[in-house]
Amino acid sequence: FLAGFGSLMQDVLWCFSQVKGTIDTGVTESDIISTVEFNHTGELLATGDKGGRVVIFQREQESKNQPHRRGEYNVYSTFQSHEPEFDYLKSLEIEEKINKIRWLPQQNAAYFLLSTNDKTVKLWKVSERDKRPEGYNLKDEDGRLRDPSMITVLRVPVLRPMDLMVEATPRRVFANAHTYHINSISVNSDYETYMSADDLRINLWNFEITNQSFNIVDIKPANMEELTEVITAAEFHPHHCNTFVYSSSKGTIRLCDMRTAALCDRHAKFFEEPEDPSNRSFFSEIISSISDVKFSHSGRYIMSRDYLTVKVWDLNMENRPIETYQVHDYLRSKLCSLYENDCIFDKFECVWNGSDSVIMTGSYNNFFRMFDRNTKRDVTLEASRENSKPRAILKPRKVCVGGKRRKDEISVDSLDFSKKILHTAWHPSENIIAVAATNNLYIFQDKVN
Repeated sequence: FLAGFGSLMQDVLWCFSQVKGTIDTGVTESDIISTVEFNHTGELLATGDKGGRVVIFQREQESKNQPHRRGEYNVYSTFQSHEPEFDYLKSLEIEEKINKIRWLPQQNAAYFLLSTNDKTVKLWKVSERDKRPEGYNLKDEDGRLRDPSMITVLRVPVLRPMDLMVEATPRRVFANAHTYHINSISVNSDYETYMSADDLRINLWNFEITNQSFNIVDIKPANMEELTEVITAAEFHPHHCNTFVYSSSKGTIRLCDMRTAALCDRHAKFFEEPEDPSNRSFFSEIISSISDVKFSHSGRYIMSRDYLTVKVWDLNMENRPIETYQVHDYLRSKLCSLYENDCIFDKFECVWNGSDSVIMTGSYNNFFRMFDRNTKRDVTLEASRENSKPRAILKPRKVCVGGKRRKDEISVDSLDFSKKILHTAWHPSENIIAVAATNNLYIFQDKVN
């Protein structure tokens, strides 16, 4: 499905073709995908939707008889993670929508993942069962208790093979710690703790303790009328368990060190780019709000996404980003209409590839963008049913801003702002990506030569 960079990206050795798309013809609000996440090996891919469901896809083993399949992803498990709730004290409905999913590294045959809605984080265990016990003494095969007077012999239970069954069971429920909506969860590199962040606070949890968390960041002012910014995203450093970053609606990033103090109100580093006065407008504060922040796999860089750009920051340089990529600069003249239809408040995510050399993020019209950090080249690709047939090549798309439009270009006035790619994921070691386009999940991999 994913057409490669082709001649546009000659120095990039890989391109993409779509592996699989899960498409539901009856679109409802609850079917809209709200998060996508590969596990640490890339063998599993989890999606969460607005209906509170988690769907896990598993990569099939490559087959010699069908080499073109190249390890397609098929549904492995589906379960209801969260249900709608009602806070009677505040008269508020709590949506079941899955905001984030984070995998834990696999330690045994089972898989563990965290999922969260606006208020509650749950730890799920996903395990396989292909044997069942038979030959109970006190129960028959249907599970009903037997009459003790009828038991005349002692039987030894045995395990019999059965059809493979994948079970998802909640192991921990972390609740009642957030007054505001949770926007981020991040597993620490010690794999004993994780953090959850809402608009004004960040809490640190131990996986074994559900009734207590430690507040490590609190930016709530004494008088809420003095509130000037909110927390938009947070993430732990991939290697140093004491370090984390969080971004704000003011376009700033703070790096904190938990060794300094229990409450990280004072940051260790502060990343902010000075605003160009000539570009100042009514929308400047809105479009500068950071919607996502991610450490590179190496831990040396931070990537942030605001409304129009993706920026890469070096941890050793706080005053400006070392790289800035324009995602859809052609929308700068459309900010007024985007403000009126609320699209200007959309929260796009961004991801690194496994080697931190390529960046991917979403846009409108089901477009998603890739930026090669080495060659400084970029490409716009489209995830849609019309242009995406199995094992077909995705062709680069271009947006025409004004003047004459070429046959293969699309006018900026023709963009569909209801079709947006907010959530993407990249396989940790291979060139396989997952793109969520409304209720459709597209999985692309590098082209088979």
